[in-house]
Amino acid sequence: MPAALVLGASRGIGFEFARQYLQAGWQVHATYRQEAHRLALRDIGAHPLKLDVEQLEDIAGLAWQLDGEAFDVVIMNAGVFGPRDSSTQKPADAAAFDQVMRTNVLAAMRLIPVVMPCLNAQGGTMAFISSRMGSIAEASSSYGLLYRVSKASVNMLAKLAHVDYHASGLRVLALHPGWVRTDMGGPNADVDVQTSVDGLRRVISEPLAYPSGQFFDYRGSSLAW
Repeated sequence: MPAALVLGASRGIGFEFARQYLQAGWQVHATYRQEAHRLALRDIGAHPLKLDVEQLEDIAGLAWQLDGEAFDVVIMNAGVFGPRDSSTQKPADAAAFDQVMRTNVLAAMRLIPVVMPCLNAQGGTMAFISSRMGSIAEASSSYGLLYRVSKASVNMLAKLAHVDYHASGLRVLALHPGWVRTDMGGPNADVDVQTSVDGLRRVISEPLAYPSGQFFDYRGSSLAW
């Protein structure tokens, strides 16, 4: 039975990844922060793992919880948006900067060496849920400045993880889910979460069409870094 680990599965895109992989017959381990989210993941058949990515001890504890597990796919999804009105004219304050960068970037840096050893060396895939807002080439507005900077950093992490691990048989992708109707994306977003995750899963499942070290959206289109 194929297996997936979804980091940041409490709600939205992460929860939908867990739900869809379970529906497809996969075994799923999924991380949560609050008890209500643990129960929701348990009720759909996932194996819940408690993880607050801002807590170093939680990340250390995840390593022993995953000891002996092997995954075909790891989804790096934990993230926050931060102040929506941050821009070059209105930079975020230090507290917001710390929260967004610690959650979106530092946590991913800490998690890579913890979860990479759990990936199947014969074609295992680590997928970073990034954003088109992190593309430097396509930047056309400084709206959401802090989120944009954090996702540009996530893209660099994905690229460097590819550099470090691709030779050993692992595949690393950065993925843009679209503007999705979730708590983060809001009710006016373009794409429903089921369509987004279904598309992302298709990209993940086709390594020849979507090779390691690249940035794709949920429709399979290549994006500029």
